[in-house]
Amino acid sequence: MRAHEIDYEIHGAEMQYVEIELDPDETVLAEAGALMHMDASVRMETQFGDGSEKGLMGKFLGAGKRLLTGESLFLTTFTQEGRDKGRVAFAAPYPGRIVPLDLADLGTMLCQKDAYLCSAMGIQVGIAFTKKLGAGFFGGEGFILQKLEGDGLAFVHAGGTIMSRNLGPGERLQVDTGCLVAFQESVEYDIRMIKGVKNWFFGGEGLFLTHLTGPGQVWLQSLPFSRMANRVMKAAGSYGSSGSKGEGSVLGGLGNLFES
Repeated sequence: MRAHEIDYEIHGAEMQYVEIELDPDETVLAEAGALMHMDASVRMETQFGDGSEKGLMGKFLGAGKRLLTGESLFLTTFTQEGRDKGRVAFAAPYPGRIVPLDLADLGTMLCQKDAYLCSAMGIQVGIAFTKKLGAGFFGGEGFILQKLEGDGLAFVHAGGTIMSRNLGPGERLQVDTGCLVAFQESVEYDIRMIKGVKNWFFGGEGLFLTHLTGPGQVWLQSLPFSRMANRVMKAAGSYGSSGSKGEGSVLGGLGNLFES
């Protein structure tokens, strides 16, 4: 099944959304809950899987794969039923960037389990198990990555600023596991322990780094959602324990020592 040829435009800066223009009978597939707006001529339908599965059992298996990645069992299709063009838009779930991936040029893509936002109908949204046991236990993404296959457009979302880099054959890059967004299937992916006892205890980067070996293109994010959530939780806990405090205080947490 060839993917539908959709047109798109990405709007915004820190909180982006992608607006997709659909010709009559064209369809876009999206993560449940990603919808921002759609024309009245666009029909929305919730389904198991990405539509590539055959038969009821195939649909349940496809939905089960999505359950393994922690995503919703369902995906939603949006089809233009009018005679003219229709528009539908999908919003990013947190501050960052939306990255368009043309699978016709890039081939199969692997991405972190919560990166997928939407894609042209005909793109298969599946899973891929990491090849090495170490990557499975310590990679941050667990044993499972999302796998995008097809010959059309797919859109992924990442936090903060996005960096794209082409790795040559044998070229290696070490990254924080949470900062890895997506990479071509040709890139070798592994997790290795950092060197040095001081780095383990005082480095603040954890015990492991992701090692990527080319050839292939990789995308990294400057602000993983998990990192942002941890900072918010710490700030909320500090605020709750102190009642209230000035955010601009020079003393910061030390000010609590002088509270009666």
